[in-house]
Amino acid sequence: MVPSNPVYRAQVKGAGPTGALAALALADAGWQVFLSDPLPAANLLERSRAYAFTHSTQHLLAQLGLWEELQGAMVPFRSLQLLDLAIDQQVPFGLADLGPRLATAPGAAVGWVAQHRPLLSVLLERLAAHPAISLELGTAPTAQPADLIVAADGPHSPSREALGIGVLQWPYRQSCLTALVQLRGSADDQAWELLRPEGPFAVLPLGAGQFQLVWSAPARRCRQLETLGDAAFLDALAGALPDQLQPDALLDAPRAFPVSLLLARRLHRGRTVLVGESGHRSHPVGGQGLNLCWRDVAQLHRLARRVRAGRLAVERLPAAYGRRRWPDLLLTLLATDLLVRVFSNRAPLLLPVRRLALALLGRLAPLRQLSLAAMTHGPCQLLQR
Repeated sequence: MVPSNPVYRAQVKGAGPTGALAALALADAGWQVFLSDPLPAANLLERSRAYAFTHSTQHLLAQLGLWEELQGAMVPFRSLQLLDLAIDQQVPFGLADLGPRLATAPGAAVGWVAQHRPLLSVLLERLAAHPAISLELGTAPTAQPADLIVAADGPHSPSREALGIGVLQWPYRQSCLTALVQLRGSADDQAWELLRPEGPFAVLPLGAGQFQLVWSAPARRCRQLETLGDAAFLDALAGALPDQLQPDALLDAPRAFPVSLLLARRLHRGRTVLVGESGHRSHPVGGQGLNLCWRDVAQLHRLARRVRAGRLAVERLPAAYGRRRWPDLLLTLLATDLLVRVFSNRAPLLLPVRRLALALLGRLAPLRQLSLAAMTHGPCQLLQR
């Protein structure tokens, strides 16, 4: 006989933001979870970067009872300025473009920005306090009896490689450089997405005049910027930003990293599912990266709850996860890749297309709402309207 309340166990490999949230989501669904990472907590926390979050992430965090606690680490932005510097056209996105339900909600925002350390600190504290979660950091993981294995161990995933799952990967000619700066000329609740011929450039507000930069440029240029002194870097930055944004100070060391489009050939094998960057990676344009990873977690949460309720056999969960994530992944990777290819140039044949596209966005509120819905909930949202 099958017990009326069977105990389901999951092993999560990787305690970065995605692995940590996946463990909390599975525990919320009533599973017993073992979470491991070879890095100690201090190393996991030391990453210097910030993330942009959309309403799909806010909805998941609210479901898991994390939103109120994480709000202290989140800086809302209520407008997003899209500016194509090659054609000098600008489109502002505001609360009205979210639609009436989200625009009138308490604390309404187009999106939020959080720095890595305070975000992951809250998640690790929740993990350590949860009675259904065993946490093992800083040591080689031990094999655990598990009905489900969640590989959330990054783009170079040892779990994926051990399973023999290949990837499709296209490196971009661009790299990305991140830096924390003090800026004048922008409101503290305003984010910027700058479309420049050398690559997209995000300026994300962190409050008190501080902004996180995500600067895409040719790899050689990023390596050069990374080695400049503070004054020379600020001079280069001033030349890259629109005139209204004036950098005053560099607040941390710029760091460059390569970017590529990556997609695993399959998202599961046996009892293992690939979650987050172990299964996919996109260009950071539009701030889709972590939101896409956390939509993986949202799907895993839904399926784990179905298993716990007896509506899905546990052995069928990995295949169901793979089937349900493919549409969002493919459309998001295609959309981000298309944005980079169309806007990271001065191709004469594309300039009129860009002028027309931005002119229509600026004049047609329904088109802005559709575009923001795609950014907020993923491109699949457009197919559901």
